[in-house]
Amino acid sequence: MEQAKPYGTVLIKAAKIIDCIAENPHIGLQEIAHQCQMTMPTTLKILDTLNLIGYVKKSEEKTYQLGAKLVRYANQNIEQIDLIEQSLPHLEKLQEKIDETIHLGVLSNSEIYYVNKLEPKFQSIRMSSKVGVSRPLYSSAMGKAVLAMMSKSEVDSYLETNELKPFTVNTITNPLKLKQELSEIRASGIAFDNEEMEKDIFCVGTALMNKGQIVGAMSISLPKFRVTNSYQEKVIQAILEAKADIEKELK
Repeated sequence: MEQAKPYGTVLIKAAKIIDCIAENPHIGLQEIAHQCQMTMPTTLKILDTLNLIGYVKKSEEKTYQLGAKLVRYANQNIEQIDLIEQSLPHLEKLQEKIDETIHLGVLSNSEIYYVNKLEPKFQSIRMSSKVGVSRPLYSSAMGKAVLAMMSKSEVDSYLETNELKPFTVNTITNPLKLKQELSEIRASGIAFDNEEMEKDIFCVGTALMNKGQIVGAMSISLPKFRVTNSYQEKVIQAILEAKADIEKELK
């Protein structure tokens, strides 16, 4: 099998420079060029671009270190890994009570990004969701749970920049109706996706908080035909207990 060729040698050079700075904080231009085996003009042009986009930071002494944007990306990744690892025992315990599909998600670019999924052990019907895919905030249980914990200005900004497109006949596309539901979610801590994302699928979701900050969300998804009043209450109680246990673990 033919090996894929890299596209854009400047990206490879930029990666070398970033690696060099990561290993040698506050390093100067000349030393970066020497270690990366590049000319000074080429190194400077790439550094200027990386500085412009926030991947590196140039000091007054003309030395370089990793920029705030790269550090933020790294911290977000660490936080996601921590959330996945710390929540897993509690999600497994939750599944012992409720044998349905359980999702863990994080907020990413105004969407909920699935970072973990537990399949039911004794149910034949499986959800189409996958780790790595995302769902809109306004039409998913985890998304609405997260949206409800945002400030009024953040919700207004979200509605101004995101069109509420229908996925099913049940999708909420009226901003005022969505705001009313968010108020109810804020009070109860529980959000529902009642066939709003997919027909015949019902989800119960809740946000995960740490020190007043949104760190993620979790949900239980099941076929709509299995939803009864008593079972819905059992699901709500179980997910709220798991939420409390996970948030205690995160402190």
